[in-house]
Amino acid sequence: MPVLPDLPPLPVNVDPLPYEARLERRPLSQVDLVVIHCTEVPDLAMARAYGEKVLYEGSGTGNSGHYYIDRDGSLHRYVAVDRIANHTRGYNPRSIGIELVNTGRYPRWYDSGHQAMDEPYTPAQIDTLVALLQRLAAEYPTLRWIAGHEDLDTAMVEATDDPSRQVRRKRDPGPLFPWSRVLAGVPLQRLNAPAP
Repeated sequence: MPVLPDLPPLPVNVDPLPYEARLERRPLSQVDLVVIHCTEVPDLAMARAYGEKVLYEGSGTGNSGHYYIDRDGSLHRYVAVDRIANHTRGYNPRSIGIELVNTGRYPRWYDSGHQAMDEPYTPAQIDTLVALLQRLAAEYPTLRWIAGHEDLDTAMVEATDDPSRQVRRKRDPGPLFPWSRVLAGVPLQRLNAPAP
């Protein structure tokens, strides 16, 4: 285990999802990416309830991030980093998923008239996120990249209110996520950064 630099304490509420032991293990040397999400539900309790649902036949697991950060800045770990969580199609084996509690487009995720994501992230959430990213980067030397879910999952789906229209399947963490503030505080580079 590498020696961590002098980082401030970061309390973590460890509360594994019921199926955590069924998630595949991975060597930590293959982890090189963090993916930032927002929960797109009103609160941490609902995000937890959704994460506990078993959605995938055969594996007995469901959608899950590794870490969740509530609006008050509290940090929760639902899946250990050495397990592959189900948070971003095509990127799970190499990445750590971090979910920020935020309503996003809830409850009409794919309604074409409801695509604005207008809830700002709290300063406490961003402070905790930066502290967590600093700690992860120090602990896992292969960690080099950071991306938003919307950077990696660019699929379009039919709008629920008008099947002739298409909307983004994933828009998180969304337009109010403070990328410049986060990137200035961490030793990670943005993967698939959009053109200015």
